[in-house]
Amino acid sequence: MASVAFMARPQRWDAPFGPAMTDADVARLMTLPEIAAIKADNFPAHTPLADIVKNDTRLVRYEPGDIVVREGDYGNSAFLVISGKLRVVLAPDLPRATIGRQESRRKGFFEALAQVWTNRVMPEVRGAVRQTSQQVRAGDDLAGSRVVLQDVPAVLSRHKTAELGASALFGELAALGRVPRTATIFAEEPAELLEIRWQGLRELRKYDMGWRRLIDERYRENTLKVALRESSLFQGLSETELQEVADAVLFETYGGFDWNVSFKRMREQGSVAQEPVIAREGEYPDGVLMVRAGFARVAVKIGNGQRTLTYLGAGDLYGIDELWAARNGSEVSLQTSLSALGYVDVLRVPAPVLERFVFPKMQAPPRPLIEMAARPLSADAPMEWAVEQRFINGTKAMLIDLSLCVRCDDCVRACASTHGGNPRFIRHGRTFDHWMVTNACMHCADPVCMIGCPTGAIHRSIGSGTVVINDETCIGCGTCAGSCPYHNIRMVETRDGDGKLLRDPDSQRPIVKATKCDLCETSPGGPACVRACPHDALRRVDFRSESTFRSVR
Repeated sequence: MASVAFMARPQRWDAPFGPAMTDADVARLMTLPEIAAIKADNFPAHTPLADIVKNDTRLVRYEPGDIVVREGDYGNSAFLVISGKLRVVLAPDLPRATIGRQESRRKGFFEALAQVWTNRVMPEVRGAVRQTSQQVRAGDDLAGSRVVLQDVPAVLSRHKTAELGASALFGELAALGRVPRTATIFAEEPAELLEIRWQGLRELRKYDMGWRRLIDERYRENTLKVALRESSLFQGLSETELQEVADAVLFETYGGFDWNVSFKRMREQGSVAQEPVIAREGEYPDGVLMVRAGFARVAVKIGNGQRTLTYLGAGDLYGIDELWAARNGSEVSLQTSLSALGYVDVLRVPAPVLERFVFPKMQAPPRPLIEMAARPLSADAPMEWAVEQRFINGTKAMLIDLSLCVRCDDCVRACASTHGGNPRFIRHGRTFDHWMVTNACMHCADPVCMIGCPTGAIHRSIGSGTVVINDETCIGCGTCAGSCPYHNIRMVETRDGDGKLLRDPDSQRPIVKATKCDLCETSPGGPACVRACPHDALRRVDFRSESTFRSVR
């Protein structure tokens, strides 16, 4: 008879944000004005305020020159200044090399040609690390390594900055909205900060009106009106009208911010991820939903199952067609359902706002999403597959037509030749019919690999938006590789010019670096893999484009 093993069910706080946080630290933090003002009685017994402070925050100390957040970083936490002084760089932006970024430059014709005879036989060869205008310093056990500005006085004299002192809160909008940081902030003097991960921010906003008001007002002041102006619905509105719309908007979040963790596990197990329902088919809409971040699935019932019609991303609308049809007073229920694909942040614009400011100016009714249900079922199969695999996140996925591919490996050899003898992708992956998405970086719209990189080595290129890794500031921690839900980042052992493994002199462990496709960022001709394929079997596709799905049917 088979034996049975028992284990405690994993709990949310089994892995606290700051493992070194003590009861004495919590007691001190509870006396901070920003925390003391919170009414602890408003928090439920299963999520007490003291436990949020102990498990969803951590104390981090910074020395002069330490960069706290970098412009362009993706983060999942906010910061409250306890003591010390920080500086926000307003203008001009710090040079990219100064904050650990890679300076991308296209190779000239002769430089590109020289690759043919300069590639090394040994893989992953690294030379001596060049001195740059920044350095990486080991922080405390909580903060890990961090990028340090070498000359703070020079930065202060050449750049316009603003001071942040005790009680200042920053980073909350980027943490909750999954958007890049908008400015670089560094320590001007020794500082102690309370870092609050997004789960704690969510709870503070949910149960405390003061924090909710603070976070919502900041979003309304800094970001909301910009988002509304970018929508075709609200173009042409006066500043006063736009403000009235902004004041009525509600903020909603569905799914898990760290969706990649559970999705990666379920993908490996062959199971299907759960999708929180945002709106159900048959219900009556009370407003239009605008996707602010993340992705959502639009589906319609078919028997006991459902059929995926499309998916929505940042800037897309849901429910506008039903509300338009109901503007004469009749009730029209939702014709489709909407569910969160991992994580989605939405803005709900109430129906009365649309009736007052939007519908009178609309020239034509919006196209109903339900019209897509008239397509043959086979037409939606590629869409269903891409949604299930979350390939819709990819803006430059490598798609191979297996009916044309002869497995010659010219694409791999071309990739290796372009990158010093080191191929940056693996020619295998998930397949649908005769199509395969290879294990190559997809340069995602929601790049979860960037969250948590301690030095900012993995980042977006300013010019192209390509996700690249700065080899000089990569410390081989593996955070990006562990976060990628598609296994498209690998950690490789490095060698010197003689082929000897490079080892850390203290630990004697091999020095590893993160490697992945960079879309041949420095090559004048673009991705070498595409140009090298002799049968036009390989191409780079944006899974957010309808034309991609038409071409794979």
